[in-house]
Amino acid sequence: MDYAENILGTIGNTPMVKLNKLTAELPCLVLAKYETFNPGNSVKDRMALTMIEDAEADGRLQPGGTIIEGTSGNTGMGLALAAIVKGYKCIFVINDKQSKEKMDVLRAMGAEVVVCPTAVAPDDPQSYYSVAKRLAKEIPNSWYVNQYDNPSNTKAHYESTGPEIWKQTDGKVTHFVVGVGTGGTISGVGRYLKEQNPNIKVWGIDTYGSVFKKYHETGIFDEKEIYPYVTEGIGEDILPKNVDFSIIDGFTKVTDKDAAIYTQLLAKEEGMFLGNSAGAAVKGLLQLKEHFTKDDVVVVLFHDHGSRYVGKMYNNDWMRKMGYIE
Repeated sequence: MDYAENILGTIGNTPMVKLNKLTAELPCLVLAKYETFNPGNSVKDRMALTMIEDAEADGRLQPGGTIIEGTSGNTGMGLALAAIVKGYKCIFVINDKQSKEKMDVLRAMGAEVVVCPTAVAPDDPQSYYSVAKRLAKEIPNSWYVNQYDNPSNTKAHYESTGPEIWKQTDGKVTHFVVGVGTGGTISGVGRYLKEQNPNIKVWGIDTYGSVFKKYHETGIFDEKEIYPYVTEGIGEDILPKNVDFSIIDGFTKVTDKDAAIYTQLLAKEEGMFLGNSAGAAVKGLLQLKEHFTKDDVVVVLFHDHGSRYVGKMYNNDWMRKMGYIE
């Protein structure tokens, strides 16, 4: 009989799927690493489990403890799955730009959700970073995950996602393209792939309102680059320790409007019901067109599922209100 001992045994080994219509103008083969096949419907299940297991191993997370994290929703889902199986409580701090679906799902998984304002500085006491840190100090037997700076985040992708991509492409991958938030995926996968073949190019998808692209190109952390944006899960107003800029060959920025429109197009043209960052990734791919040749194998990673964006990018009333469609 073939079965997993619990739901955590189904994390990883996600499929690779060819893109056809939306990438028809590109000369290369484009393959999507389709992470919604994880049980929490996102790539974040991988690093959530690794972060918990590493914290258990070194005693940071004790039996019956409370897991505390600031999340845009998907890491929270991965942590919640592992917490249910392993017997921990969860408190997730989320900012108010995240979709209602994400908050509802976290509560459905038994977590307590604390909502903070988006439009404050990272070091403001009301920011979701600050509130998560404060709760971890106040609540006994708790562990603050800190996915941004926790090295187990990058490690998870170095040990699982990277090797899977290498194997599934039979070592023929030439480019890896992915939205960058905490930096764990791009840094872990990028490091693994470049160890196999140093000529592989690693491109990050950034958003307007985020500091990554300018910092990568100039070494300057420019606060004037920071302003609120709509795209979820990518871009930052801080420099997480998990973003290894030395592994990244370049960034391209995608507008909120383009990300939203291409999220809808993925569903309508490719039958791929995906999250907002997937739309940003496809538009970013098209913007990078001149970097690809007919012999290239480009892998783009799709982070999460469209069910978390039904009230936003998949809702035409919302799209019209935002000025994204007529």
